[in-house]
Amino acid sequence: MLEAPAPAASIEASIGASLKALRVQHGHSARWVAARAGISAGMVSRIENGLVSPSISTLEALAAALEVPIMSLFREARTEHTDFTIVRAGEGLKSTRITEDHRHEYVNLSMHVRRDLRFQARHVTLLKDSGQPPTYIGHGVVFVYVLSGEAIYRYGQQKFTLRKDDSVSVDSELNHGFIEVLTPSFEFLTVQAERP
Repeated sequence: MLEAPAPAASIEASIGASLKALRVQHGHSARWVAARAGISAGMVSRIENGLVSPSISTLEALAAALEVPIMSLFREARTEHTDFTIVRAGEGLKSTRITEDHRHEYVNLSMHVRRDLRFQARHVTLLKDSGQPPTYIGHGVVFVYVLSGEAIYRYGQQKFTLRKDDSVSVDSELNHGFIEVLTPSFEFLTVQAERP
């Protein structure tokens, strides 16, 4: 006989658990969060204990106080599904990124968004004559593996020339990205993982 699954936690309890985990992770007291969010410390306590259903405006204020996306407050919400992705050779979702003075092609190989993690993998092609590639600032970690060609990568004030089979892994909170393509084309695999 199969055992029945445990009942999912209420959305209020899930929000409360997320709020408390984020508050503790950032090293703040309930009183500090309450003052920054413009609500009472008692209300923060009731939300953390799953006793009330906070309004969207309260959730926005709490997220702003903790400097996190509002969706972070839903990260403990239980899901009844998981995803997997298989991309066969030559497949993937082909896309073009266009900025003011640059254009490049990439293929999305994988994307997973969970309550605790956002993960994506791309195969990117930069062309020497396609303008200045964009640089990025984010959260989490970025890994780059060079498939072919040569280009200059910047991480903060550091610059690296990367060639076939080179790789670099960076904390994405500093400005990073390719700043110059040295060969007619440059291909690389990039993998990024971050908390939502």
